[in-house]
Formats: sequence, structure tokens, C-alpha cells
Amino acid sequence: MKKIGRRNFLRITASAGCAACAPLSLFAAAAGRRRWAMIVDLKKCREQNNCTLCLSACHKAHNVPGIGNSKDEVKWVWKDGFENVFPDQVHDLQPEALRHSQALLLCNHCDKPPCVGVCPTQATWKREPDGLVMMDWHRCIGCRYCMAACPYGSRSFNWRDPRPFIRETTADFPTRMRGVVEKCNFCEERLAQGRLPACVAACTAGALTFGDLRDPESPAKRLLQSNFTIRRRPGLGTLPQVYYIL
Repeated sequence: MKKIGRRNFLRITASAGCAACAPLSLFAAAAGRRRWAMIVDLKKCREQNNCTLCLSACHKAHNVPGIGNSKDEVKWVWKDGFENVFPDQVHDLQPEALRHSQALLLCNHCDKPPCVGVCPTQATWKREPDGLVMMDWHRCIGCRYCMAACPYGSRSFNWRDPRPFIRETTADFPTRMRGVVEKCNFCEERLAQGRLPACVAACTAGALTFGDLRDPESPAKRLLQSNFTIRRRPGLGTLPQVYYIL
């Protein structure tokens, strides 16, 4: 089973911070810096009966194990009921289809991520050129402070060796080990190659839009300007960069 070595992995992840790495035909540079964000159109998700193509694509691309029980579950993207995700947005007069629908969840890549400040080894940090909240599994000591600090439940802990639970290993992304935390990285390794995140590319309904909010011509920026959107738990002041169209 082929694996990417530490040196090659660090080279790949470091390259994502370079503005010249992504072709301008896909991601236009904005004053040398970017702010990646995701917009989830829940109406389009509902029209597709809450399919799981995006989940499967993400987990396959990143060697996320399918352990099969809630205690040991590792997830990068997942779905939960609308009433659980947005409890402060629910009222009795909402359409039943919305109240009982599923919402896509992932790391919010917050502008003010509380997980970063509590990490004692700097295994997680916010990448200033584009706002991504990153993970270095070689530095992670498994203290799980970041999990306690994250108000969105976006991080998973490897309670056991995940490798035996990966059905088909993808050689383009490193596998992890027991005792480390992991989460969605907005597919920064694909962004470095000028490619959209795996979940966005897999969505046949067009329910996921990804782009640079500092680029006025970005489809993501235009979508936010033309639609009413909500974010998870905005009162916490973390400024999530995953937006939802109802």
C-alpha cells in the first residue's frame, strides 16, 4: 500500500499558500490574499433527497476510515437534522420540508477559530494568506483541547488505528494514526492544484459553491450578495466561513 512520505506531504501542503499555485482561470487572485468560503444551498440538497455523494467523495479523497460506530466515528463532512444544526432558527411556522431536512456540516474555517488558541503544540493554526484552519498530524499529541474548544463538533479523534478501516486507500493523501485529531481542510491539497474541493466537484445538484470572498467576480461572493444566508451559532463571534441558503 503506497503512502506519501512526510517530506512530500509537507511540500504539497506548503504549496497551497502560494498565490501562483492555483490557475487564475479557476481562482482569481485578490490583492495577493484570498478568503476561501463554502455556500451550501439547502433547498437544492432537499431536492436531491439529501444524497451523500459529497460525503463519499470527501472521505474517499482523504482516507477517512469507516469504523461504523458513533463512539469511534471519524468524519470530515456529515449531515444532521436542521433542528439540531440551527436550533435558534426553528419555529413552528417553517415548512415541514425545511424543519425535517438534513444540513451538511464540516469545519467552518472560522475567521476567529477558538480551536487554534488552545492547542499547546501549534498542531492547528489559521493560515493567514487564505484563512484556512490547518492541521499538522505530526505535531498533534492527542490532548483534544481543540475538540473541546470547537463549538461545532467539527473535529474527530482517532481512538484506534484508522488504516484497517479504509476500504480503498488513496495514495494522493496521507493516512493518519491512532491518537491524533483530524477534520476537513477545505481540500487545500486540491486548491494547490487549481481544483475545487472534492465535495463540490461531486455534487451533481449544484448545491455547493466554493470560492474566494475577496474576489468580487467569484461565484461564491456573488451568491452571498444575492441571497439571504445564515451561519451556525453566529452569536459566538467565531465568524464561520460556511454559509447556508435556506
